[in-house]
Amino acid sequence: MLPQYERLVDGAASDTGPGGYAGSGTGGGVGSLRRSKFRVRFGRLAVATVMLPVAGFLFCVIWSLLYNFEQANATHCLVYNFLPSLSAAIGNYQPQRFVWQFSVLFHAPFRYAIAFLYKNHHLTLLSRKHRKEWAYLACILNIVELSSLVGLSLWTSSNNYEIHKICFSAFVICSIIYMYLVVLINRLTRTEELLTLAERKSLRYKRRLLLVNVASIMFAVYFFVRHNNHCEPGIYSLFALSEYVFVYSNIGFHMTAYWDFINAHVYFHWRTGIHFSAV
Repeated sequence: MLPQYERLVDGAASDTGPGGYAGSGTGGGVGSLRRSKFRVRFGRLAVATVMLPVAGFLFCVIWSLLYNFEQANATHCLVYNFLPSLSAAIGNYQPQRFVWQFSVLFHAPFRYAIAFLYKNHHLTLLSRKHRKEWAYLACILNIVELSSLVGLSLWTSSNNYEIHKICFSAFVICSIIYMYLVVLINRLTRTEELLTLAERKSLRYKRRLLLVNVASIMFAVYFFVRHNNHCEPGIYSLFALSEYVFVYSNIGFHMTAYWDFINAHVYFHWRTGIHFSAV
C-alpha cells in the first residue's frame, strides 16, 4: 500500500467523531494520526535516507583505493590512474558490492514514496496552469531514475555489462530531465517574493545542483572519450571524479526535499499504515 499524503487540520475547527477521531466516518483522520504509534519529522527521515547512498558510495571508493587499487584502476590503456570508476567501485569487488546494494535497496522504498509525494505537490502547484501532465511526467521520470539506479546496482558491469549499461544510461537521462522539469515547474508556478526562506533555499540549491550535474556529465563524456583516444595517465581518474560529482549532485538535488516539506511529519499506525502530513 502506497503511503498517503494528508494535511492535518486544526482540531478545534474540525468535528470530532466517536473516540476523538476527526470527522464522522469510521476512518482514522486526524485523530488516528495524532494517536499514531510512531511519528518522525520528515527532515530527519530524509537526511537518514540520503546518508545511506552517500556513506555507501564513500565506503566503496575508499575501500577500493585501500584494498583493490591496482585492479580497480586498471583499464585497457594500461596507464596510471588514481581513482576507480563508479562501476568499478560499487560493483566489481566485495564487500563494496554488498554495501552499495544494501544502501540503495534499503533507501529505495522511501524514495518511491517521496516520488508520489512530489507528484501531489506538483499537481497542487500546476493546478492553475492547466499543465498537470507535467506532474505525472516528473513522477514517471523520478520512478524510472530510481528503478535504473536499483538496476545498475544489482546488475553490475562485471556480471552483466549490457543491462548495467542500459540502466546507467536510463539513470543519467531520466535524472537530468527530471531535475530540469522540477526547476521549470517551480519557476513557472512560484513567485520569488512569496516564497518562504526554506522554499527559496530549496529552489536556489535545485538550480545550482542542476548546473553542476549537467556540467559533470559533460566533463565525464569528454574525459572518457579522451582516455579511449589518447590513453593519457590520470585522465580516466578525472572521468571517475566527474562521475562522483554527478552522483553527489544528484543526491543533493533529491535532498532538497528536506526544505520542500520542512514542516511535514511521517506517521505510522498499525491499522492505517504510513501517512505523510504537511504539518
